[in-house]
Amino acid sequence: MQTGPIATEGTDISRQVVLPFGKSLEISLKSIRVRFFRSLITTMSLVLAVSFLSFVRVSTDTANGMLRTGDVKLYQALIQAGYDLETDATTTGSSAKERWIVFLSLLVCVVGIVNAQLMAVTERFREIGTIKCLGALDSFVLRLFVLEAGMQGLAGAGAGALLGGAAALLNGLIRFGLFAWNHVSWLAVAKSLWLAVGIGFLLSLLGVLYPAMVAARMQPVEAMRVEQ
Repeated sequence: MQTGPIATEGTDISRQVVLPFGKSLEISLKSIRVRFFRSLITTMSLVLAVSFLSFVRVSTDTANGMLRTGDVKLYQALIQAGYDLETDATTTGSSAKERWIVFLSLLVCVVGIVNAQLMAVTERFREIGTIKCLGALDSFVLRLFVLEAGMQGLAGAGAGALLGGAAALLNGLIRFGLFAWNHVSWLAVAKSLWLAVGIGFLLSLLGVLYPAMVAARMQPVEAMRVEQ
């Protein structure tokens, strides 16, 4: 922890607590370890939502790879599998039903993250009050919560994307055989996985913004008064 003087108009020089980014990261990691099971439950909701998104997108990539071959047998196989294709179609997309399910699952995920983070703020009233009494600024408290959510989001989104992608490829192999893997564009699959990870990470940050602002704006005296 470092301290530095700050000149204020009409007052004596005061001191402000300034913590380096590495220290903030260390505190966030310790907080996640202490609340591991709570963090795991929050992360699992993100894993499920992102895995479904990844599954839908990679399944679409697999179907598109088969369509690009122009093979009539593969076209008929996709029709029998339930894909709504037009004559001579070379690409397909997810159905409206799938898009709505993905949207709702991501929305529920964000709500779950907000709820879990608000509960975390309530549990940490005294901790927040203590560090603010020691001189921590609102921005430092905000940074702690954002770092925690970012690490959980990155881990959960990464696991969900890989799980959903693997499930989609396995599903394609079972339904269409090796044709699904022989003609799939692995670059498109990689882009779908990265997109799923990015969306999951952003959702995690979005879900923590309001709880983090609540924690950052908390008055130290009020936080210390709360009985745990």
